[in-house]
Amino acid sequence: MDLNNLKPADGAVHKEGKRVGRGEGSGKGGTSTRGHKGAKSRSGYSKKIGFEGGQMPLQRRVPKFGFTNINRKEYAVVNLGKLQELVDKGAVKKEVTLETLVENGLAQKKDLVKILGDGELKAALKVSVHKFTASAKAAIESAGGEAISL
Repeated sequence: MDLNNLKPADGAVHKEGKRVGRGEGSGKGGTSTRGHKGAKSRSGYSKKIGFEGGQMPLQRRVPKFGFTNINRKEYAVVNLGKLQELVDKGAVKKEVTLETLVENGLAQKKDLVKILGDGELKAALKVSVHKFTASAKAAIESAGGEAISL
Protein backbone atom coordinates (compact mmCIF):
# COMPACT_ATOMS: atom_id res chain seq x y z
CA MET A 1 0.00 0.00 0.00
CA ASP A 2 1.29 3.41 -1.01
CA LEU A 3 0.02 6.94 -0.69
CA ASN A 4 -0.78 7.01 -4.40
CA ASN A 5 -3.31 4.13 -4.22
CA LEU A 6 -5.20 5.17 -1.09
CA LYS A 7 -8.90 5.72 -1.62
CA PRO A 8 -11.91 6.04 0.68
CA ALA A 9 -13.95 2.94 1.57
CA ASP A 10 -16.84 2.02 -0.72
CA GLY A 11 -19.92 4.09 0.10
CA ALA A 12 -17.98 6.51 2.30
CA VAL A 13 -17.98 9.37 -0.22
CA HIS A 14 -21.46 10.75 -0.87
CA LYS A 15 -22.18 11.69 -4.49
CA GLU A 16 -24.30 14.83 -4.77
CA GLY A 17 -27.60 14.36 -6.61
CA LYS A 18 -28.24 16.29 -9.83
CA ARG A 19 -29.49 19.83 -9.18
CA VAL A 20 -32.37 20.46 -11.55
CA GLY A 21 -34.37 23.61 -12.18
CA ARG A 22 -31.47 26.01 -11.57
CA GLY A 23 -31.57 27.90 -14.85
CA GLU A 24 -30.85 27.17 -18.49
CA GLY A 25 -27.09 27.61 -18.07
CA SER A 26 -26.89 24.55 -15.83
CA GLY A 27 -28.15 22.29 -18.62
CA LYS A 28 -30.88 21.00 -16.31
CA GLY A 29 -33.26 23.98 -16.39
CA GLY A 30 -36.51 24.42 -18.30
CA THR A 31 -38.39 21.15 -17.92
CA SER A 32 -35.92 19.92 -15.26
CA THR A 33 -35.43 16.53 -16.96
CA ARG A 34 -39.16 15.75 -16.80
CA GLY A 35 -40.00 16.13 -20.50
CA HIS A 36 -43.02 18.08 -21.77
CA LYS A 37 -46.57 17.96 -20.34
CA GLY A 38 -48.33 14.90 -18.94
CA ALA A 39 -49.03 13.91 -15.34
CA LYS A 40 -45.41 12.89 -14.64
CA SER A 41 -44.17 16.39 -15.43
CA ARG A 42 -46.39 17.99 -12.76
CA SER A 43 -45.49 18.55 -9.14
CA GLY A 44 -47.23 16.33 -6.60
CA TYR A 45 -47.68 13.50 -9.10
CA SER A 46 -48.28 10.01 -7.76
CA LYS A 47 -50.25 7.35 -9.57
CA LYS A 48 -52.89 5.26 -7.85
CA ILE A 49 -52.05 1.68 -6.92
CA GLY A 50 -53.18 -0.60 -9.74
CA PHE A 51 -53.36 2.24 -12.30
CA GLU A 52 -52.56 0.90 -15.76
CA GLY A 53 -52.25 4.09 -17.78
CA GLY A 54 -55.97 4.38 -18.50
CA GLN A 55 -56.32 0.76 -19.63
CA MET A 56 -59.11 -1.03 -17.72
CA PRO A 57 -57.25 -2.29 -14.61
CA LEU A 58 -56.98 -6.01 -13.90
CA GLN A 59 -59.02 -5.67 -10.73
CA ARG A 60 -61.96 -4.32 -12.75
CA ARG A 61 -61.50 -6.68 -15.74
CA VAL A 62 -61.82 -9.84 -13.64
CA PRO A 63 -65.43 -10.89 -12.99
CA LYS A 64 -66.67 -11.04 -9.42
CA PHE A 65 -68.74 -13.94 -8.16
CA GLY A 66 -69.69 -15.85 -5.03
CA PHE A 67 -70.34 -14.35 -1.64
CA THR A 68 -68.96 -14.43 1.88
CA ASN A 69 -71.22 -15.42 4.73
CA ILE A 70 -70.56 -12.91 7.52
CA ASN A 71 -72.01 -15.30 10.11
CA ARG A 72 -69.69 -18.23 9.28
CA LYS A 73 -68.01 -19.86 12.27
CA GLU A 74 -64.53 -21.31 11.78
CA TYR A 75 -63.65 -24.32 13.94
CA ALA A 76 -60.19 -25.57 14.84
CA VAL A 77 -60.39 -29.31 14.14
CA VAL A 78 -58.89 -32.08 16.25
CA ASN A 79 -59.02 -35.73 15.22
CA LEU A 80 -59.60 -38.65 17.60
CA GLY A 81 -56.14 -39.95 16.66
CA LYS A 82 -54.58 -36.79 18.14
CA LEU A 83 -56.51 -37.30 21.40
CA GLN A 84 -55.18 -40.88 21.57
CA GLU A 85 -51.63 -39.54 21.01
CA LEU A 86 -52.08 -37.20 24.00
CA VAL A 87 -53.18 -40.15 26.13
CA ASP A 88 -50.19 -42.22 24.96
CA LYS A 89 -47.78 -39.37 25.80
CA GLY A 90 -49.35 -39.03 29.24
CA ALA A 91 -50.41 -35.42 28.65
CA VAL A 92 -54.04 -36.34 29.33
CA LYS A 93 -55.47 -38.74 31.93
CA LYS A 94 -59.29 -38.74 32.04
CA GLU A 95 -60.53 -35.36 30.87
CA VAL A 96 -59.92 -33.27 27.73
CA THR A 97 -60.95 -29.62 27.92
CA LEU A 98 -60.28 -26.60 25.76
CA GLU A 99 -57.47 -25.64 28.16
CA THR A 100 -55.67 -28.99 27.73
CA LEU A 101 -55.89 -28.65 23.93
CA VAL A 102 -54.42 -25.14 24.14
CA GLU A 103 -51.60 -26.32 26.42
CA ASN A 104 -50.69 -29.09 23.95
CA GLY A 105 -50.79 -26.77 20.93
CA LEU A 106 -53.81 -28.32 19.21
CA ALA A 107 -55.91 -25.16 19.45
CA GLN A 108 -55.66 -21.52 20.41
CA LYS A 109 -57.35 -19.86 23.37
CA LYS A 110 -59.98 -18.03 21.29
CA ASP A 111 -60.74 -20.95 18.94
CA LEU A 112 -63.99 -22.87 18.62
CA VAL A 113 -63.01 -26.55 18.58
CA LYS A 114 -64.61 -29.44 16.73
CA ILE A 115 -63.66 -33.09 17.23
CA LEU A 116 -63.57 -35.19 14.03
CA GLY A 117 -63.86 -38.97 13.91
CA ASP A 118 -60.58 -39.72 12.10
CA GLY A 119 -58.29 -42.16 13.90
CA GLU A 120 -58.93 -44.56 16.76
CA LEU A 121 -59.65 -43.78 20.40
CA LYS A 122 -59.07 -46.55 22.96
CA ALA A 123 -59.07 -44.50 26.19
CA ALA A 124 -62.27 -43.57 28.05
CA LEU A 125 -62.15 -39.76 27.99
CA LYS A 126 -64.51 -37.03 29.13
CA VAL A 127 -64.20 -34.58 26.22
CA SER A 128 -65.73 -31.12 26.49
CA VAL A 129 -65.40 -28.90 23.41
CA HIS A 130 -67.77 -26.90 21.18
CA LYS A 131 -68.78 -29.50 18.58
CA PHE A 132 -68.44 -33.16 17.60
CA THR A 133 -69.10 -35.03 14.38
CA ALA A 134 -71.55 -37.92 14.75
CA SER A 135 -68.78 -40.49 14.19
CA ALA A 136 -66.50 -38.82 16.77
CA LYS A 137 -69.28 -38.73 19.37
CA ALA A 138 -70.09 -42.41 18.75
CA ALA A 139 -66.40 -43.40 19.00
CA ILE A 140 -65.89 -41.51 22.27
CA GLU A 141 -68.99 -43.06 23.83
CA SER A 142 -68.19 -46.58 22.57
CA ALA A 143 -64.73 -46.26 24.24
CA GLY A 144 -66.55 -45.59 27.51
CA GLY A 145 -66.09 -41.83 27.52
CA GLU A 146 -68.39 -38.82 27.47
CA ALA A 147 -68.80 -36.10 24.81
CA ILE A 148 -69.94 -32.74 26.22
CA SER A 149 -70.77 -29.81 23.91
CA LEU A 150 -69.93 -26.41 25.38
